Amino acid sequence: MDGNTASGESDDIDWNTEDELEIASYCLPSCSSMTVNDVEAIVGSTEASLSAGSSSSKMIDHFVGMGFSEQMVAKAIQENREQNSDAILETLLKYSASSSAGSSSSKMIDHFVGMGFSEQMVAKATRENGEQNSDAILETLLKYSASSSASSSKSKLIDHFVGMGFSEEMIVKAIQENGEEKTDSILETLLTYSALEKSQVEEGTNSDHHSPGVDSSFLDDFSDIDSLEGEEITNPDSDKENKLLSLARMGYSTEEASIAMERCGPDCSIAELTDFICAAQMAKAADALLDEEEAKPRPKPFSSAPPKHKKRRMLECEKKMLINDETIRLPNPMIGFGVPNDSSFITHRTLPETAIGPPYFYYENVALAPKGVWDTISRFLYDVEPEFVDSKYFCATARKRGYVHNLPIEDRYPLIPLPPHTIHEALPLTRKWWPSWDTRTKLNCLQTCVASAKLTERIRKALENYDGEPPLNVQKFVLDECRKWNLVWVGRNKLAPLEPDEVEMLLGFPKNHTRGGGISRTDRYKSLGNSFQVDTVAYHLSVLRRLYPKGINVLSLFSGIGGAEVALHRLGIPLKTVVSVEISEVNRNIVRCWWEQTNQKGILIDLVDVQQLNGDRLEHMINSFGGFDLVIGGSPCNNLAGSNRHSRDGLEGKESSLFFDYFRILDLVKTIMTKD
Repeated sequence: MDGNTASGESDDIDWNTEDELEIASYCLPSCSSMTVNDVEAIVGSTEASLSAGSSSSKMIDHFVGMGFSEQMVAKAIQENREQNSDAILETLLKYSASSSAGSSSSKMIDHFVGMGFSEQMVAKATRENGEQNSDAILETLLKYSASSSASSSKSKLIDHFVGMGFSEEMIVKAIQENGEEKTDSILETLLTYSALEKSQVEEGTNSDHHSPGVDSSFLDDFSDIDSLEGEEITNPDSDKENKLLSLARMGYSTEEASIAMERCGPDCSIAELTDFICAAQMAKAADALLDEEEAKPRPKPFSSAPPKHKKRRMLECEKKMLINDETIRLPNPMIGFGVPNDSSFITHRTLPETAIGPPYFYYENVALAPKGVWDTISRFLYDVEPEFVDSKYFCATARKRGYVHNLPIEDRYPLIPLPPHTIHEALPLTRKWWPSWDTRTKLNCLQTCVASAKLTERIRKALENYDGEPPLNVQKFVLDECRKWNLVWVGRNKLAPLEPDEVEMLLGFPKNHTRGGGISRTDRYKSLGNSFQVDTVAYHLSVLRRLYPKGINVLSLFSGIGGAEVALHRLGIPLKTVVSVEISEVNRNIVRCWWEQTNQKGILIDLVDVQQLNGDRLEHMINSFGGFDLVIGGSPCNNLAGSNRHSRDGLEGKESSLFFDYFRILDLVKTIMTKD
């Protein structure tokens, strides 16, 4: 062996054992440069390893005997060194606990999967809440399940509207705007989108034509207000198409709708068209009944059945009853027996003897009622001819009403000061923002509800897409919504509904008439929407001032917010006694508050229900203060108004049948006062 060690020791090596010699045989051939000390170090290390291997084997056997797996023990020995048996045991116990927890976790997953939850959902809930908190895991799983169910419900809702012909993208957008629960609002939004989309396509294909039709008037089908006279109609053909489409949506056939349009004329309202179709359907049914009867075998001799010609007359009468034909056609212009600043006055009329007062009576309701309604009202109210008047001739808003009364019609006069007659006169601050293409000068009938913020926001976004004037189709869409909801311009591209104070002013009530006493905005709109237009009513009642200069006793039925009382007060007619019958507590509070604020000297008697006002009670009141000079009121129009699609049952409807209580009470008053 060549070379020297670092310490200069002898090169002679004393190999003591066969193992050492074996080690040397492995190491020395490849390590010719190693010193004697290096080889001794290798042999020493090998001896230690052999000794440790024997110890490790015993330790493994020891812990395996305690119940731990050999693999787990070997891993613990590697981590902790063989000599540290305590540390090894502690590690083994941790391994065992972890394994047990894993088994427990597996059992928990199986438990919740057995309850119907997916394994993936259970694993996610377990990670979020920890394995020990089973209640929290279950709560989380239920939330996941509810969310999944909501998603399924949303999918069904989308499928529902897709089946109606709307695109999925449009439906998702409408759902985001309105929420999944409000299906009516979603449908309204979808129809709006569809109308805009349709009109944009038409505009692209018919660029040489005027404003294409936009079907956005689905809520106007039964409006009790027509388009205002004198307003420009951009495209009559388009207006006709919209009406036909509206009738088709209501379930009428194209043939029925076309015939109705031809017979009633292009300017007729949807309400008039539906009435015509219904009358035609009933007439057809009556004709079928007549044909069926005539086709039956003739009666045998000595039969008790009436002769054929008599039966035909009976069926003809039945047919007339089915048709319920309207004998009164609404006038145009709707100015009744005359309005201020108009030369076409009717100065005299002849009343039936049974209608001549006093007591005077004055009854009001919507003009555009179902066919036969005003004929019936007139017949019950002593055959007095109705006076149909639109309040747009008195103020800045339309309100088409019919009035049956026995008041004198000569020497009428309006309230002074005269109210504003145009939108800009009534709402001057809107003029700054009013676009030139909005040609409205009057507002439509003021309703009991107002447009939503979502609608006005949608209109604003539609207008902001254009720097200048929007296209004609967008203009028409916006104007349709403006007329429908009486929207006014309050900023650039910004529309808003009327405030309650503005509605009060337009209807002729004093400022803050409906404010106070904790009354909500919704209640204020509802009360005002059902009220008289004070200037119109005051014009008719003005003849009473010369008849009752010292004061008047009034029986006010269906008083509402006291439109009649306000009109008489503004005319300067003292209110000696007012018996006010009104079922709404909100409205009774409004009238009582007004009575006190205006320092009335007379007596106000509040009653709740007209149906509880009988002959004995009326006779007692008449004897107490000498009778009534005026019986005034307007019964509910719920089943008469054109905006009521679902229960437009005429005077047979639950609410509107209260007209017969007006007549009953009026007839009792006349009978009692005549007797006295």
